[in-house]
Amino acid sequence: MKNTLLAVIAISLLALSACNNGTDKAADHDMSKMKSDSAAPPSATGDKDIKSVSVTFTNVDPKIAASVKEVVSHYLHIKNALANDNADEAASGAKAVSAALAKVDKSFFTPEQKKVYDESEGDLKEHAEHIGKSKIDHQREHFSMMSEDVYSLVKAFGGGQALYHDHCPMANDGKGAMWLSELKEIKNPYMGSKMPTCGTVEEKIQ
Repeated sequence: MKNTLLAVIAISLLALSACNNGTDKAADHDMSKMKSDSAAPPSATGDKDIKSVSVTFTNVDPKIAASVKEVVSHYLHIKNALANDNADEAASGAKAVSAALAKVDKSFFTPEQKKVYDESEGDLKEHAEHIGKSKIDHQREHFSMMSEDVYSLVKAFGGGQALYHDHCPMANDGKGAMWLSELKEIKNPYMGSKMPTCGTVEEKIQ
C-alpha cells in the first residue's frame, strides 16, 4: 500500500513538472522561442515581459476587419467553453464560427490578403463543423487545429483586440498545443478543470 501511494505521488509530481517546465516543448512551435510568462497570477509579470507582435497587414478594409473580429469572438467563445468543460457551449460557438465565415465578403481583400485568408478558411470550416457536433475530447482535438488557423488570421489581420498566444506542453497527448486568449491569465481549454492553469504565454498580438 505504501509503495502504491509513493508511485501515485511520483506520477503526480511528474505531471506537474511537465506542465511547469513546458517551455522546452513550447520551443517546437514556430513562434515560441521567446521569453514566456509563467502560470503564476497575472499580477506577477507585466506585459513588458511578453514578446509583442504586430499584425502583417495594416491596410485592412473595415469590413474585413469586422468579419475577422467576429470569427475571433466566436473562437474565444469555444475556448472559454472548453476551459469550463462545457461541450454544448463549445458546439454553439463553433456553429457561430461557421456562420461568421459564411458572411465574409472576399471582394474586400487585396490579392495578397485573399491568399492568406484562403489558406485557413477551408480548415476553419472543417474544424468548426467537427466541434459543432462532437464530444468534448474530439472538440479539443479540432480546437487545437482551429487555433493554428485562427492564429494565422490574427497575425495577418488582427483580432479586433489584444490577444495572447498561449501554449500547453501536455495537450495533444504530450505533443503540446497552442491557443489564443483575450486574457493574460492562463485558462487551459485542453485540460479544463483538471489543470486549468497549465501553460505559458508566448506572445501578445496587437
